[in-house]
Amino acid sequence: MRDELLNESLLFGLDHARSAVAQWIHDYNTFRPHSSLGYQTPAAYAGTIAATGSNAAQCESYAFPPVAQAAPF
Repeated sequence: MRDELLNESLLFGLDHARSAVAQWIHDYNTFRPHSSLGYQTPAAYAGTIAATGSNAAQCESYAFPPVAQAAPF
């Protein structure tokens, strides 16, 4: 965000900054494909997850590896 918005934009107040950030977030989430999401936009990926009822954390390609092993019961 800093390279693409904050370093390149002159913001004229808090309201203008909020508007610019909101536009950037909308663009980032709806129009830019991400390699970590299989080259889908975050909005499209979220729609896929919601439609299938699956959990992204259960998909090994998107899940972070565990930091420590689970404690025994």
